[in-house]
Amino acid sequence: MMNKDTVIFSFVGPLGVRVEVGQTLLGLLAILFYFSIGVDLAYAVMICVAIVLAIYLHELGHAWGNQIQGVPVRRIMLHGAGGFCESKRTSSAYQQELIVAMGPIVNATLWATCSLFDTFMWNHWTHAGTEPSYLASEVMYFIWLFGQINFYLAVFNMIPVQPLDGGKLFHLLMLRFMRGEAAQQVTGAVGLAMSIMWIPAMVAVFYFQGWVLFFIPSIAAHYRMMRGEPAY
Repeated sequence: MMNKDTVIFSFVGPLGVRVEVGQTLLGLLAILFYFSIGVDLAYAVMICVAIVLAIYLHELGHAWGNQIQGVPVRRIMLHGAGGFCESKRTSSAYQQELIVAMGPIVNATLWATCSLFDTFMWNHWTHAGTEPSYLASEVMYFIWLFGQINFYLAVFNMIPVQPLDGGKLFHLLMLRFMRGEAAQQVTGAVGLAMSIMWIPAMVAVFYFQGWVLFFIPSIAAHYRMMRGEPAY
């Protein structure tokens, strides 16, 4: 499991939360850099920085959701499959709703902010009849790229499969309408259907978009959930 990833670097970030970087994150960056460098070196660096920053801010959103509800945060871990925010104690289902939702909310907010700023600046240069400098163009391209990555990260995380935020939020929503075991079974059934469709969907994405996603939800785990058995 990624929570057992070897920590190669740590620091105290915003909100006073300790951030740990796992060695598998280097593997992810190496893969991204390898596939991006064929286009342009600057682009390869930009995409690596943008992805890590988007993931970190996503997890920082979870940390903020914990802290404003009085739930202390143990750490944020960044690894090759993304990251997670670990609390020092268990939170209630109602507290979890905000905690889980804050990750995608942060990404969606960053996408909207970057898109609005990018549009404003390009409209400004167009109306002024001037061309941006090379440095300004590169900065604006990074902002646009960062916004797009946050958009895809927000949408991806809302897919109702475990252990994504969408799967957790769907389970929490079901808990508002039914008892625990029934909520788990419904969540498992929906996740199982999505997991079965995942591979053909990824094949279609690769065919039409040219990129592949290094994540496949567990069919077996969702099947166990649907049967009311422990899975996650």
